[in-house]
Amino acid sequence: MPDQTSRPPEDLLRDAGCSRKVIAHCKAVRDCACEYAARCPDADYSLVETGAMLHDIGRGIDHSIRHAQAGADLLRSMGFPERVARIVECHTGAGLTAGECVELGLDARDCMPKTIEEKIVTHADNLIAGSTRVTIEESLASAAHLPQKARDRMLRLSQEVEALCVSKK
Repeated sequence: MPDQTSRPPEDLLRDAGCSRKVIAHCKAVRDCACEYAARCPDADYSLVETGAMLHDIGRGIDHSIRHAQAGADLLRSMGFPERVARIVECHTGAGLTAGECVELGLDARDCMPKTIEEKIVTHADNLIAGSTRVTIEESLASAAHLPQKARDRMLRLSQEVEALCVSKK
């Protein structure tokens, strides 16, 4: 089997069954995440770019919350580095603890973003509705159905990424 990791991410998304709408969303998240990565001296820009572009690859398999774990598993099976798979696995909301995963019927995995790259992609995903950039306040308002602790975590993640990825003057 040829090395899947060297294929263009858009081709991988299409081959995984992702719709044009999902691919457009992934491109918008990539663009947003790359803006943050360019301003964050400790971030691996290339890793952010790849992880952001592939963050929803699991939507070709499942459109539920299960898509993050499914996408991470798919990338692992294709030989992608664990650092990319973890970005995909941790991008939901502001991450999920293993206990929250179990409550949601997912595999008991720690899906909390820990690295700056995981945090940047997660935050960027929260700032893109479809393929449109929104504010964190708009994102939180659209997440009103989530428990307050989840929304609080999204806000803290936003504040952390904004503080780490300072504007260049």
